[in-house]
This record gives sequence, C-alpha cells and structure tokens, in this order.
Amino acid sequence: MATTHAPHTRHPHRHGEGCGHVAFGHGDHTDYVHEGHLHRIHEGHVDECEPEGHTVHGDHPHRHGEGCGHLAVPHGDHTDYVHDGCRHAGHDGHWDEH
Repeated sequence: MATTHAPHTRHPHRHGEGCGHVAFGHGDHTDYVHEGHLHRIHEGHVDECEPEGHTVHGDHPHRHGEGCGHLAVPHGDHTDYVHDGCRHAGHDGHWDEH
C-alpha cells in the first residue's frame, strides 16, 4: 500500500529504540505513535505515515476492540489495530488497511 510523502516539519525529536513512543512494524518500515500521528523515518527526516485512498481489507472476520489481542494505536479520531504487519481501522462496517 502506498503512503503519501508528507514530511513532518519542525520535528526535533529523534525516533528510535528507547525514544519513549510506541513503535511497531508496518510493511517495510517502523511507525512511531506521536501525539495522535504515526511517524516514519524517511531519508533523514520524519514523514507522517498516512495511506493513500481507501483500501478495504477483505475477508476479515476478526472483530478488533478492547482485549482483542492486537496492539491498539490511537490515530487521529479513531484507533487502529496492528495485525499481520498492517494497521486496520474500522470504517462503515468493514476494516480498512492503513
């Protein structure tokens, strides 16, 4: 899934091991949860890690929620759940891939 290249400007904090933010694998990189945003390190700066478009995760019978066993990640006005290297977000009765 492609993400928009959106540099997070004026970001003096350096994400990495032990930085104090929740970190999780997302495809080929690591996302860091910071102030309701998901950041990724990219070519010497930090990008917002946001998906392009709307991608439905098909055939997903599992219901994410409190106690489901997957990492819950606050993301803007909702919660994403990290599952099999992807972030899933509830949307209109189905799960979206982020």
